[in-house]
Amino acid sequence: MRRRDFVAFLSGAIARAAGFIEGENISIEWRWAEGQYNRLPSLAGELIGRDVAVIVTWDAPASFAAKAATKTIPIVFATGADPVEIGLVQSFRRPSSNLTGIYILSTDAGPKHLELLHELLPTANMIVSLLNPGNPNAHAYALQTQAAADALGLRLQVLTAHTEADLEAAFGIMVQQRTDALLVIADPFFLARREQIVALAADHAIPAIYPVRWFPDCGGLMSYGAAGGFYRQLGTYAGRILKGAKPVDLPIQQNTKYELVINLKTAKALSLTVPPSLAARADEVIE
Repeated sequence: MRRRDFVAFLSGAIARAAGFIEGENISIEWRWAEGQYNRLPSLAGELIGRDVAVIVTWDAPASFAAKAATKTIPIVFATGADPVEIGLVQSFRRPSSNLTGIYILSTDAGPKHLELLHELLPTANMIVSLLNPGNPNAHAYALQTQAAADALGLRLQVLTAHTEADLEAAFGIMVQQRTDALLVIADPFFLARREQIVALAADHAIPAIYPVRWFPDCGGLMSYGAAGGFYRQLGTYAGRILKGAKPVDLPIQQNTKYELVINLKTAKALSLTVPPSLAARADEVIE
């Protein structure tokens, strides 16, 4: 899903949730940091200056930036890190005076990513996990994935990146070390650079699994992650707040629906045969 598709999807979700029509009885302002976390405070400040009625954020870094910028404007967030554990809200049942949102449970996906790669590439031994060190999800993802790798008898190396140059360097290391496969954690920076990451994986013939379907949509091999229903949940909560609900009265929702997407065209380009049992379990196969 490209940026404009995300905007249209979320705008539509808010409209359907509360009967709003963009351009008639609602105006939506969009700000994107393109994965550059240092820009988030100023972008949050811009929205505060616009005197918006509610702020919707994507992932923990943007959510913390918005939280630091205002104690009064309602914030609806989506995050893959446990929002209580990282200190974003006080509890799941009554989250905060001005914050509520969706917990996507993405940190639990690491072992599943490794399991799916192992099923597709049973002889693969050297696996790389690509993380953004500035993401609060990264530590938990790394620990869970390492435990899964140990159980399968696989070698797992963690590489980090938070700039485009880091991405190029990481793939250079993968080539030098003859990496068999790659796991990419969910992160706004990686999402914003998905076309670059997918192109690098293709150029170096490295099979990779990604956190959301946006990657196989632009040529990535496969993805396993939260299904798109949580966008509707974000829109629903934003709509309820616009109609008068208070964030503290809206419990944190937990997204538990995952989807597996496989790009067979990319598998063919990598000379990989997708096992019929794996293809049959996919929610979507891109041909």
